[in-house]
Amino acid sequence: LQTRMQSLQPDPKAQYRTVYEALKKIVLTEGFWRPLRGINVTMLGAGPAHAMYFACYEKMKKSLSDTIQHGGNSHLANGIAGSVATLLHDAVMNPAEVVKQRMQMFNSPYKSVLACIRTVQKTEGFGAFYRSYTTQLTMNVPFQAIHFITYEFMQEQINPCREYNPRSHIVSGAIAGAVAAAATTPLDVCKTLLNTQENVALSSVNISGHLSGMVNAFKTVYQLGGISGYFRGVQARVIYQMPSTAISWSVYEFFKYFLTKHKLEKRT
Repeated sequence: LQTRMQSLQPDPKAQYRTVYEALKKIVLTEGFWRPLRGINVTMLGAGPAHAMYFACYEKMKKSLSDTIQHGGNSHLANGIAGSVATLLHDAVMNPAEVVKQRMQMFNSPYKSVLACIRTVQKTEGFGAFYRSYTTQLTMNVPFQAIHFITYEFMQEQINPCREYNPRSHIVSGAIAGAVAAAATTPLDVCKTLLNTQENVALSSVNISGHLSGMVNAFKTVYQLGGISGYFRGVQARVIYQMPSTAISWSVYEFFKYFLTKHKLEKRT
């Protein structure tokens, strides 16, 4: 839904005013499973990407917090650790995101994930999978910095003892995701344009070939939609991120608690 709603010059059959209208129209005209197209490639990359992401975050957070605040909880350390962890995460997830978004566009010519990978590789080269990587980082570094700082801040407010508390992890994760998603929507719109390379949109502003780079994407989005163009799909983005970050944090905190408890029991 987010990819479709961020389309800057969509096909007349793929114009949506609200998230509900978009979901209803896609299901009725393109089938029940259409909104989930491309999810398999995302799931494939998510496992290793998140493993590196949280491992890097925990290690850096502890090291930097000890240096900056001598064992205390430093928001600066949380932000830096989250930003560095993003570099590893996005190196895995960026190609998956390119494939997923191309398969989700209206009238997508790709029949399967493999067909999409082969066609993009053949027609645009390997670089196409990383064309939006710098933009992705430019978006995700502030996103993750805001995300981690907000999550740790919320934990300080509703779970000051930092015990395993599923409700607090879900609430903190959801709020952190919503705040970070809303703040970085303009960058996400630019990323979607770089990933999908909408031919109709680009040709309407006399751009031939492939659009590349954050600065060019920002200019093109403004030319096509003005200031409001930067906030296309903000509702869908926040709605998507809230459960996503809530689930991610609650699962992570559970396994962190479970493994730590198991390790302590083994020692005693």
